[in-house]
Amino acid sequence: MEHERVILGIDPGTNVMGYGVLGVNRGKPEMIVMGVIKLSRFESHYMRLRRIYERVSGLVAQHLPDEMAIEAPFFGKNVQSMLKLGRAQGVAMAAALTRDIPITEYPPLSVKQSITGNGGASKEQVANMLKHLLKIPEDKMPDLLDATDALAVALTHFYETGKPQIAKGPKSWAEFLSKNPERLVKRNNPLPDSPVKS
Repeated sequence: MEHERVILGIDPGTNVMGYGVLGVNRGKPEMIVMGVIKLSRFESHYMRLRRIYERVSGLVAQHLPDEMAIEAPFFGKNVQSMLKLGRAQGVAMAAALTRDIPITEYPPLSVKQSITGNGGASKEQVANMLKHLLKIPEDKMPDLLDATDALAVALTHFYETGKPQIAKGPKSWAEFLSKNPERLVKRNNPLPDSPVKS
């Protein structure tokens, strides 16, 4: 089935990376596919990065997404883990950028807030809400919640890009007049005096 718009969602990880593909038709989102890329069988971190690049490139080639939404790494205390997670995210982004696919990052809290209305929601709550919102049959729900997390990022992007954009006005009259000089009316005659009541 052809879709008007396809969004690839990625939940980066160094042991398991989740992905979710969302199709949009007539303004309504639906799940195309979701799953995980298991990386723990590779002992070398560099081999894991290679696998991420290959699999994300394959997803891009197969589903031809118009945009990618990716979860931004959260800041933890373990610097080494953060570094590895950042590399995994960067490699996934590079796979999309080679096809000129625009990328948007969303913090985990924003994704949870967007899907459940609660920034402190659990992964299980996010998965259950996705099941309800996208009418996903029970047998299509994955065992690993990295997949639903990735689909949640894609759905967050759908919601965020569907919001009407509010045009920003000038900060002051001076700024307005500098951008619209033709709107300034110059009077040759001074305004008549206001009548004075005695």
